[in-house]
Amino acid sequence: MWQLYQFPLCPFSRKVRLLLSEKGVGYDLIRENPWEHREEFQNLNPAVRTPVLHNPERQITLVDSRAICEYFEETVDKAPMINGTATNRAEIRRLVALFDENFFADVTHPLLDERMKKRLIYRQSPDSRILREAMRLANAHLDYVDYLIDNRPWLAGATMSLADLTAAAQISVADYLGGIDWSQHEQARGWYSVFKSRPSFRPLLSERMDVIHPPSHYADVNA
Repeated sequence: MWQLYQFPLCPFSRKVRLLLSEKGVGYDLIRENPWEHREEFQNLNPAVRTPVLHNPERQITLVDSRAICEYFEETVDKAPMINGTATNRAEIRRLVALFDENFFADVTHPLLDERMKKRLIYRQSPDSRILREAMRLANAHLDYVDYLIDNRPWLAGATMSLADLTAAAQISVADYLGGIDWSQHEQARGWYSVFKSRPSFRPLLSERMDVIHPPSHYADVNA
């Protein structure tokens, strides 16, 4: 059985969980706070980052969400998430990089720092200036999601793909931390509501991060 080392608000772990669930791959969750630098976890991943997927029976350890997702794309035929023509697959990978890198740097990472790490680790108050900038950039990213959904059924094309899973994972963490204003983004909100209704997504919406509580609309599939 696979063991997934993660914590509830790790967007990269959420992406892997969505992929594994869509593909029907069983796994056990292991709560890991990477900032604690546990020796056992560091032995699995010297970079001390989540997610890490470990199979002790097969002596396989997979590190990095993109590498993990590519591994299961190559080894599990069910529900392909990097599919279509070479051009389609390139577009999926472009959007995966956009959300894993740009959205994370602009929105998810500063929200995690200000609203999770400062509270749980440093016992400090968040910087309102940084929060305002993260929310401003979140709005700009959602403008792009609106544009994509105006022109395609799913973010990368005609079918759901790893691009959608990646974007939904990042946006869900930002939404949990109160960084998303949906009021001007009907297309993005409609696309995201579809995800909130999927069986693969429901476990994510039910989890909570210690003393940090999400806004009331977070787990409402109709919001």
